[in-house]
Amino acid sequence: MTVPPTRAWTLERNDRRLHFASGPAVTMFAESGAFRVRPHRHPAWKIVLALGGGVEVGYGDSRAVTAAGVIVPPQLAHTCAVSSAYVALFLDPWELAPGTGPVRLDETATLRVFAALDHPGPGADLDAARAELATRAGAGAPLDSRVAHAVREITRPGSTATIGAVAAQVGLSQPRLRTLVRDWVGIPLPRLRLWAMLRTAMTELPAESAAAAAAFAGFADQPHLTRTARTLAGRTPSEILHPGASGAPA
Repeated sequence: MTVPPTRAWTLERNDRRLHFASGPAVTMFAESGAFRVRPHRHPAWKIVLALGGGVEVGYGDSRAVTAAGVIVPPQLAHTCAVSSAYVALFLDPWELAPGTGPVRLDETATLRVFAALDHPGPGADLDAARAELATRAGAGAPLDSRVAHAVREITRPGSTATIGAVAAQVGLSQPRLRTLVRDWVGIPLPRLRLWAMLRTAMTELPAESAAAAAAFAGFADQPHLTRTARTLAGRTPSEILHPGASGAPA
């Protein structure tokens, strides 16, 4: 997925410290306190590392996984709660070997990934953390060149390319491109575009208002950004920037 060079910000609010960083293949969000999010489903790998506590991921028919760290595969509807400060890493869906359910990371593995990251603030080594995770969970296969081109074009910041136009660029019909992306990535291109737009909007917070961030990222309006964040991340921009506020998950 195409994003600008690593963008990062840090915010201290309500006795909490938030860190955000987004690079070409990895996005990081870290928080100095416990949290819980409503059910959601993101088109990316999510790795949650508890720093002194535990992670609980709930999914399916009342199933739950609890560990020092948890790897959540793309497109799995789930809830997530952490009892301590934590780091969450989001990797593009092709970065790790396919999986169908959450994977536990014991304390040693969790600490190794965190050590590779170096620290959770600006300047965090996102590529080293990705490499450590690939070693532990298995690296994904390189994408078909046509799929890689389509993903780059559809998720490029500011892109207005249609799927039909991108299909023509790689010499495929639109239905054939959709099928190829589904076979290689498992996620439709429009959903990948929404995820890229959400990442772009997050890079503008908290320097910009949610409305300005939504416009910058290509959302129709602020409610569109809010709905997308709730669906894909389980928290709205307001809930992220104001943790502990009334009505927001704790």
